[in-house]
Amino acid sequence: MLDRPEPATAAALARLYDLDLQDDPGDLDLYLALADRADGSVLELAAGTGRLALPLALAGHQVTAVDMDPAMVARGRTRAEEAGVPPDRLAFVEADLLGLQLPDAGRFAFAFIALNSIMLLASRDAQRGAFRTLAAHLAPGGLAAVDAWLPDADDLARFDGRIMLEWPLTDPDTGAVVTKAGSAQHDAATNTVNLSAIYEEGRQGEPARRWVRHDRLRLVSADELAAFAEDAGLRVEIMAGGYDLSPIGPGSERAVLIAERP
Repeated sequence: MLDRPEPATAAALARLYDLDLQDDPGDLDLYLALADRADGSVLELAAGTGRLALPLALAGHQVTAVDMDPAMVARGRTRAEEAGVPPDRLAFVEADLLGLQLPDAGRFAFAFIALNSIMLLASRDAQRGAFRTLAAHLAPGGLAAVDAWLPDADDLARFDGRIMLEWPLTDPDTGAVVTKAGSAQHDAATNTVNLSAIYEEGRQGEPARRWVRHDRLRLVSADELAAFAEDAGLRVEIMAGGYDLSPIGPGSERAVLIAERP
């Protein structure tokens, strides 16, 4: 996020993040398969509240989940406890992924940044640095994965600052109705998108509370992802156009990179 909200707002935004992603984006099976293939400890950077880290740990993997947002980390730890994840199976670490140096650096079998989180790093240098963090934490032969959305011209044309309704949902934690609206503005000069998410929640007929989150996303191409990986000393194995690892090509909505540390 561009700004650091006060604790109550940060906790609300972490809860609403989970509500926003309550439907599986379709990537879990891929990361489970890659973790099984790597057959060793797993590192997730920008892990949020553990949407992927928890099921990976429940599947038997040793997982370290890193996020710089203390509210996300706190909620992740609570979710792991409620899910019955053994404390020695999943560790949440509050830290900035840029310049990260964990005690187990160089020993992870699989390290990844999922679901557009690479785009939250709003400069080319920061995105390149994220790949270097992945590479520095992998053991020789270890796997890295990063995936990013590839908006097309129609998507970018809609990023003109207009406010659009995204969904109304009922929050299972509170029973309140939550409405999400969003606004995005594309800056072609920097290849970034200034994104605002507006959440309003309350029971029917009652005054609503409003929560606002601001992010600046840097769009990244498949070629850039590959270049960042190679710059970090990784060997690109696959550049796919989706979570099913279908070939990337014209019209692909996503770039999914899988690389290996030699």
